[in-house]
Amino acid sequence: MNNQSKAFTIKDMPNQERPRERMAKYGPEALSNTELLAIILRSGTKNDSAMNLASKILKNEHGLKFLYDSSFEELQSIKGIGIAKASQIKASLELGRRFKSFKDMDPIYIKTPEDAADLVMEDMRYLKKEFLKIILLNTKNMVINVKSISIGSLNSSIVHPREIFVEAIKASSASVIICHNHPSGDPSPSQEDINITRRVFEAGKIIGIELVDHIIIGDGKYISLKEKNII
Repeated sequence: MNNQSKAFTIKDMPNQERPRERMAKYGPEALSNTELLAIILRSGTKNDSAMNLASKILKNEHGLKFLYDSSFEELQSIKGIGIAKASQIKASLELGRRFKSFKDMDPIYIKTPEDAADLVMEDMRYLKKEFLKIILLNTKNMVINVKSISIGSLNSSIVHPREIFVEAIKASSASVIICHNHPSGDPSPSQEDINITRRVFEAGKIIGIELVDHIIIGDGKYISLKEKNII
């Protein structure tokens, strides 16, 4: 009776089917999302193996995106997820995000709108509020720095050209690219986005620091207002 009531665990699986052994043999790219999450969780519960627990988590309608969007409290509301497992999940996701946005010491040059979007995409695509960042460039379009300017809905009462250009002046920047995200995941520009872009562009002409582009970040996609001929 005791053996029949015992929960099925990963140790009960044949060696060649266990996630860790499969990763060691075939590499992480060969594993499913469930297997990868099971490795992060390390162990299951009294009633669920790590594989079963991972599967339950990923059955959420938003799948992997749920892991990015969820708070510690939301993760811990799932039966079998305590502070330790929630921390393991969040730490793994944060390391992945940092690696995606990591740049070595080689100079970074912005030649296309895609280059600019790639530079900030992983930092901005999952944010739940609107953030405005500026990419500061030298005369050769090499990135000097990326600075956060504001948080909140993008409107003229929050974003003022002086906040953007004061950072550019401090860094002796020749030009700038402004980037902001749409938490909805849809990067389509609003009229306010367009108005602010034109306002900053005109201010830049007066100051002598060119606004090269305004990139709007969505969920894995972006829109360049330069490509849209808005500036």
